[in-house]
Amino acid sequence: MKIIDRLVGSHENSPVIEYSLINDSGMTVSFLNYGCVITKIIVPDCHGNFENVVLGFDEFKDYLEFSPYFGAVVGRVAGRIKDARFELDGKEYLLADNEHPNHLHGGRKGFSSVVWEAEKVEEEQAVGVKFFYHSPNGEEGYPGNLDTNVTYLLNNKNELIITFEGKTDKKTVVNLTNHSYFNLSGNLKRDCSEHILQLKSDRFLELGPDLIPTGQMLGSRNTPFDFQHGRRLQAGMNSAHPQNVLVGNGYDHPLIFMKEGENQIVLSDEESGRTLLVTTDQPCVVLYTSNQLEGPFSISGVPARNYLGVCLETQGFPDAIHHPEFPTIILDSEEVYYSTTKYRFFANTLGD
Repeated sequence: MKIIDRLVGSHENSPVIEYSLINDSGMTVSFLNYGCVITKIIVPDCHGNFENVVLGFDEFKDYLEFSPYFGAVVGRVAGRIKDARFELDGKEYLLADNEHPNHLHGGRKGFSSVVWEAEKVEEEQAVGVKFFYHSPNGEEGYPGNLDTNVTYLLNNKNELIITFEGKTDKKTVVNLTNHSYFNLSGNLKRDCSEHILQLKSDRFLELGPDLIPTGQMLGSRNTPFDFQHGRRLQAGMNSAHPQNVLVGNGYDHPLIFMKEGENQIVLSDEESGRTLLVTTDQPCVVLYTSNQLEGPFSISGVPARNYLGVCLETQGFPDAIHHPEFPTIILDSEEVYYSTTKYRFFANTLGD
């Protein structure tokens, strides 16, 4: 196993480094110290062909100009916060309204667009990089100094393990996730409409016209949101369900796991034979089928278009600070924020 690093650019007078982790079977995970952005995950298909299965740019400058959070760590709070404000212990905090009038993915300069400090990690059975960022009190309107560590670790089981840790000196709100867009066809040969998703969830959060949870939890049974027995993503893209239509014909919804603790998500592509098994300790996953991806840019030579990737954003409930009935995202100074999500890649071999 090995770690390779190379200089790919600079941002605000800091060098931008791409790190590549390579395990003994040839799986490669590459990412930047800018936004902890995962640029490539290269894994084999059923024929043994190694290809990239996430959306990313070949040039760093494209992340600055075009990126819809490709592969990035988003925070302090993932998703939208209604009206870009919240109250904590009787005090109101005003956040950056970077999706006016709401706050999205941490603000104008969220965790996804800063350069993190980095330290290589070399273990007996794994290699990785540990990132660190100090978010000062008042950044983007959030209270408290927040020190955050994000660790990317690759082992010989073809597992990428992402661990988030955070500590604050003042009560604040934290809800971190990785915003990778997966496409298991390899090198963007097809869109993700034929991908099959399976997870144990019987409810999802209803969204309002502003794409923010209303507070209502809707039952999934007999709807395009029921993935308990596996369902192709095109079911939501072609659906007349008001919630699918609302988000641009597809999914952009928090799916709530049926049990607390560790949960699993299975994403598979029959033609390539690839399967992604996601294991997480978070209470929900925001399923986003890139319904708004069209734009004046290309991704590794492929023109941007809707449905080219699918995000599986494991996290706490979006806008939880406005819904006391949701699991809390409040972090106190005596507490440590901790979360881990593991991504394991498989490929059916011919004859399986």
